Formats: sequence, C-alpha cells, structure tokens
Amino acid sequence: MKRDAFIKEINQLFRVHPAIALLGPRQCGKTTLAQMYAETHQPTKRFDLENPEDLLLLENPMLALSELEGLIILDEIQRRPDLFPVLRVLIDQHKENKKFLILGSASRDLIRQSSETLAGRLAHIEVTPFSYWEVREINKLWVRGGFPLSYLAPSEFDGFNWLKFYITSFLERDVPSLGINVPAATLRRFWMMLAHYHGNIFNASEIGKSLSASTTAIRHYIDILVGTFMIRQLQPWVENIKKRQVKTPKIYFRDSGIFHSFLGIKSQEDLFHHPKMGTSWEGFALEEIIRFHKADPEDCFFWAVHSQAELDLLIVKGGKKIGFEIKYTDAPKITKSMHIALETLHLDSLTIIYPGKQSFSLSEKIRVMGLEGYLKE
Repeated sequence: MKRDAFIKEINQLFRVHPAIALLGPRQCGKTTLAQMYAETHQPTKRFDLENPEDLLLLENPMLALSELEGLIILDEIQRRPDLFPVLRVLIDQHKENKKFLILGSASRDLIRQSSETLAGRLAHIEVTPFSYWEVREINKLWVRGGFPLSYLAPSEFDGFNWLKFYITSFLERDVPSLGINVPAATLRRFWMMLAHYHGNIFNASEIGKSLSASTTAIRHYIDILVGTFMIRQLQPWVENIKKRQVKTPKIYFRDSGIFHSFLGIKSQEDLFHHPKMGTSWEGFALEEIIRFHKADPEDCFFWAVHSQAELDLLIVKGGKKIGFEIKYTDAPKITKSMHIALETLHLDSLTIIYPGKQSFSLSEKIRVMGLEGYLKE
C-alpha cells in the first residue's frame, strides 16, 4: 500500500534537514515506507541494525559511513544509540552529498541522544499504523487495528493471532532491546490491567496496589508503553477558573487491535457484543481525529470539572481551540456539559462525533458529524 502522505512529508523535510527520523511502533510499516522512498532516490545504502552482518560493517561507523553518498538508511536505530554522535560529525562534514533516514521503534524521549546530539539537524516524523485516510474501511480498521500484518491478514482470526504473537515479541524482545529491565510477565500484567482503564483517568496508586508495586514503578511502566507508541497519555487542560478541575491524565490504547487482543475480541461480532464496545469506539475515534489534524501530543488534551462538565478531546493548534465529544449513540444531543465546555474554554467549535452517517448543526458552534464523514473532510 502506497503511503503517499508520508512520502510527501519526507520530501518536504529533506529540503531543509539533512537527517529525518521515522519513529513509530515496530511492524507499523517504517521499513516498507523507507524502501518506497528509496526507490526514487539513488544511490541508497540500508543498514539493518538487527542484522549481524550490518552490525559488523558498522563496527567502525565513521569509516563505514564516511565514504557513502546519497541516501543512507539506518533501521532500528534504538539498538545503536552510540551512532548519533558519529552522525552529527558526518552531517556537518558532508551536508551536500549525504542524507540520513533513521528508523526507530521508540520515541524521542526514549532515544534521548537524537535530540541532544542532532539538534537542528534532525527532523522527526511519527509513522503510525494504517489510518482511515489510507484504507477507507472504517469497521475493519476499528476491529483489527492498523498494524499492516493484522489489517491485511486473510481473516479476522489470522489478524487476532498475529496481534497475540506481536504483543509477546514486543514484551520479550523489543522492550529489553531498549535497555529496559522490566520482567515481561510484569509488564504484560500491567498492560492487561490498562485495558480496564482505557478512556479513563490513570490512577497509578490504585494500579500499584493491585500489582503490589510502588507508584514510582507504575509510572515507569506507563512511560515505557507511552514511549514505544502503545499507549496515549492524554493530558488534562487546566483553565483559569475557580472550579475544581481534573488534573490527572487519561490513558488510551493507541491501536484498537491491540486493545481488542487484550480483551479477547477476535471478530466484529465479538466486538458488537462486548461491554467495552463504546469505550473501544471512543479510543479509536479519538486516535483517528488526532491523526487527521496531525496534532502533536502536546497539542491534545481533555478537560473535566469534577461532577459538572467534561470534554473528551481538546486540540489546541494554530491559535484555535477545537473541541470534540465522542458518543457511541444513534442520536447525539446537546448537553449542559457541552454548553459549559464551550463557554468556559472559549472553543472555536465543538463537534460531536458519532458512528452515524448524517451531519447537522445543533447550534452556531456545535455540530454533529459521523466519524467517517469527518475524516473525509
């Protein structure tokens, strides 16, 4: 599947930056995307840092990389963070004849060397699993999630099995490869418990008691899953008002397929009969809306006043405040909570997202839109 939007973004950023990092979860399509880009950019040399032969070639990285020209791809950079200082030297010496495409399965926070040693030289693109604007099949994407090998599997059962083994591989191989020393069984129990907090306030103390772990340990575990693109930690927006506002983040699984895997949901029929269906749809819709707006994590919030009002998603970008309420219902209506959010936060607009097909206005600043219709705008 051609991922034209990402190709276009890479081309744009290479006009200014000598190096681009494609960051995203394992198996989301980073390598395939890099290969697509490389097809039209010669000469190209790719190093897979999980391949022992390529690692051997990079025993002396300055010698191995200094003679190369054109596009140089370094795949799974988190396995060799010591390469970043070398890249800085090579970029400064050869700005005109070398471009680096760096692929990593961890965020900038986990790969700290990239932001420290390549500041001003490196641009970042977050590569996500498939989104609606790429596949145009909303129910299939919701049920299976966007990881290519799950979404493109011959059947729902095959997709479910792939996700099950993906989770095991992530816990037993990928997390330790980042130098993180947390037992796989412990992180699995924590991750499974998060399935019951999906779309809710993250209570580290409560989870810690259930797992017999300290609050510090629980915060470390959530940092791991956020930093590897598995969990979204949605921060609270705090307005300058006297009312008591929620100041603890919410958590969401970023891929609906992985969320369903932890719940044992194997098919669309299972999903439609599951008590977590509404919560699942909320998280799926929220993630798609954020991707549609190309909003960074620091642009995205929720807002809530204890026992009075709340807003599922607030995107603050380009000088505007855009609010979203996400409802799994056939007939969305204006509520008192929505009026409070609109007035208190001075929203430019408030969109109620629901699974239907119709779009209509409920007031001057409040409109109802089906998720699919919104994503097609």
